[in-house]
Amino acid sequence: MHTEKELPNGLKLIIAPLHNTKAITVLILVGSGSRYESNHERGIAHFLEHMFFKGGKKFDSPKKVAETIDSVGGDFNAFTGKEYAGYYVKCASEKKKVAFDVLSDMLLSTKLDISDINRERGVIIEELNMYEDTPMYQIGWDFERLLYGDTPMGRDQIGLPQTINAFSQKDFQTYRKDLYTGDNTVIIVSGDISHEESEKLTKQYFTFPDQKKVRSVEPTKIPSPSHKVHIRTKKTEQAHLVIGYPAASFGHKYEFATRLLSIILGGNMSSRMFLNVREAKGLCYSVSTSSDHYSDSGIISTHAGVDLSRVSEAISAIVGEYQKMRELGPTTEEVEKAKSYLKGKLILRMEDSEELASFLGVQMILKNKLSDLEEVFTKIENTTEEEISQIAKTYLLPENCRLAAIGPFQGREEEFQNIILQ
Repeated sequence: MHTEKELPNGLKLIIAPLHNTKAITVLILVGSGSRYESNHERGIAHFLEHMFFKGGKKFDSPKKVAETIDSVGGDFNAFTGKEYAGYYVKCASEKKKVAFDVLSDMLLSTKLDISDINRERGVIIEELNMYEDTPMYQIGWDFERLLYGDTPMGRDQIGLPQTINAFSQKDFQTYRKDLYTGDNTVIIVSGDISHEESEKLTKQYFTFPDQKKVRSVEPTKIPSPSHKVHIRTKKTEQAHLVIGYPAASFGHKYEFATRLLSIILGGNMSSRMFLNVREAKGLCYSVSTSSDHYSDSGIISTHAGVDLSRVSEAISAIVGEYQKMRELGPTTEEVEKAKSYLKGKLILRMEDSEELASFLGVQMILKNKLSDLEEVFTKIENTTEEEISQIAKTYLLPENCRLAAIGPFQGREEEFQNIILQ
């Protein structure tokens, strides 16, 4: 059973013991990310994530950080999204103090040395180039830019070459001071550890400066552009597509109806997209539907890798599945199978300390409240066929549809737009 506490410095602590493991995960989530950036700061949250690995006072170089974790056979990594950044160490529970020691030194004592910053610029530029050369990564960013427009929610986390090369040491210090505060941080300790020891070690290692978060975000607005198609013209051997719609936000009363809808449409190998678009028509090798849920907006979308010669047919087939769902809704059998599938996947996730930490931490960082697995199961079971039908009618309207494509499709925007508006 998990517990949650708020420490005197505003830091939120979630403790989730697991008794079937000898591992522990310490995960730190900070309300940061690309949504908290101004236009001239694009990419600074992600860049700052890199800088934390350059070392602090005790582990004063990337080599020492890596050697310390490697010496206990642990895993460590970090990630930056639109609304939060995360840092974690997973290791044997008998080495738990190493996880606390390394993470606290990284986050609270990082040097942000200008020579490290200058060296890391090239690393991040190469990371940007890698993403731009990998259509499966780039297509998702293109779609969100199309959906959200030129707003923080529509900007990718990696940034632009001109901003990456322009950041000063003071820029990093300011961004960190504004957001890396106790009241804007959640620490999740999960695995083979007691409640008492988790709280003791957290208080011992994580003493944040006495300051408050000073940045906020504007509410998300979905623009209604006349052009609902974005094409990135590129010579490829396969067309890469994302077709999708705005949907329910994280914690919305229809969040789980949206999750179930995405499973029915394309969440597994018995879904409509897989059986009807891939198997029956042979239009693509990969096709999947998923939902993304942010604090005040959401997306339901289908990603596909498509034969270049049949791209129009594939777009029509994918949109057709959305249209059928909007008009007829799901079957009772589909809803029950989707519920069972979602619950099964959640059970598998909760066996791992890292997944459990993420499950709880994301809830707290986005909505400041927690539901345990049984409460989530209740929400899933209480979702009705009628609710799924209703959100399909509400969200999956032709005028809400957006299409991002990567491939040799210059000049075909109007053709593709006519298909998705059918």
